[in-house]
Amino acid sequence: MADSTAATREPRAHDTREAVLFGGVYGAVLACSMVAALTQYGHTSAASRRYDALWLLVTAFASALAHGYAHYIAERSPHRRWDALHTLADEWPLVAAVLPTVFLLAGSGWGWWPPKGVEHPAFVLNIVILFGLGLFTARWSARRWPAALVTGMVDALLGVIVVVANALIK
Repeated sequence: MADSTAATREPRAHDTREAVLFGGVYGAVLACSMVAALTQYGHTSAASRRYDALWLLVTAFASALAHGYAHYIAERSPHRRWDALHTLADEWPLVAAVLPTVFLLAGSGWGWWPPKGVEHPAFVLNIVILFGLGLFTARWSARRWPAALVTGMVDALLGVIVVVANALIK
């Protein structure tokens, strides 16, 4: 017998902490991966850094749209008129997490700092973001400091894995 409440059930509202942690971690790892991929061939001109910043931003928006759309179609309950837009808007942490790296790449493209070697500060920045996201969300979830620090370190390890993989692949 089918569950009669399934047809009337509201779509699952995603917890803000869950959205910030998931989207933020995904965005920071995406930024690390994109910086590794876009700098693989040694293009270090100001124009290439502006291009890298733009592609990182485009990729973040495309990823957020794809992820939001997947959430929307995966919900089994009926949808209301604006549910798709609300689901897509819930993906803001993913885009927000890549903005510091976009700023770093664009700034080197605009001549604020040298474009050569900007990937190293970008990797460090994203590892710090990953650590901070893990720590912040663990504390927000009322976890004790030792557990929050471990969570932050595990999140940061994701960025370190991308950096190590990039070094090994080159």
